[in-house]
Amino acid sequence: MPAKKSVLITGDILLFALLTIFGFATHGETGASFIPRMGTTFLPLLLGWFLIAPWFGLLDETVTSNVKMLWRIPSAMLFVAPLAVVLRAALLHSTALPIFALVLGGMNALGMLAWRAIYIYLFRKSIK
Repeated sequence: MPAKKSVLITGDILLFALLTIFGFATHGETGASFIPRMGTTFLPLLLGWFLIAPWFGLLDETVTSNVKMLWRIPSAMLFVAPLAVVLRAALLHSTALPIFALVLGGMNALGMLAWRAIYIYLFRKSIK
């Protein structure tokens, strides 16, 4: 795997991890006892992202190097978040809440937009 793609994928994973921790922290759930429950949010989100992102070209260098293609992130998240919420509900034997899908999708879309903009800036010289 090329170095730039490794950085991109690692950044995506770290972003989702940080946002999952942040989400739990906003509910006062940051202790070690919450790590398994964090996994039930983080892992379905990762699975959803890496299943759906390629369909939007979000792992393709021609797309990931073009700031004009950042619109694809929120579009992909319209599919990623509901999938992640349904998978999470299945893991927890609970209900998939639409409001959770909206919040999860919105926050992760914003975070991913910021990360991918930084990625484009960092690799701008090597793209030209």
